[in-house]
Amino acid sequence: MNGNKNFIDTNILVYGHDVDAGPKHQIAQSILMDLWKQRNGVISVQVLQEFYATMTRKILRPLPPKEIRNIIRNYFCWPVEISDPLSILNASRLEETYRISFWDALIITAASKAGVEKILTEGLQSGQIIEGIRIENPFLS
Repeated sequence: MNGNKNFIDTNILVYGHDVDAGPKHQIAQSILMDLWKQRNGVISVQVLQEFYATMTRKILRPLPPKEIRNIIRNYFCWPVEISDPLSILNASRLEETYRISFWDALIITAASKAGVEKILTEGLQSGQIIEGIRIENPFLS
């Protein structure tokens, strides 16, 4: 990865910390390690909320809340985008324009506010460019 900022969607964060995620764990872990080294990862409060809920309830072997809180604290040194009322309106516009879920539109809005080059996710169509941001699914290659 180059020095440009990359927004990490929840699934990348989850796979990177879920040892039962199979091959996706290794790929996501490698991505996260590169982002830590390059200091170019960006996330949002929404991603951290979804990460907490998934890791404590939805994975094969949920982790204790205290452990997830510690992981989340580590990500406080990354740029963390916060949704404000204008973010909600913009996400609503993106949802309508691109026919995507509101939650995906909120991710794109946060990524746009952060000025990132791309969003790493498996939740949107890889190769698509929305609001000038490239969508990339790192598990396809």
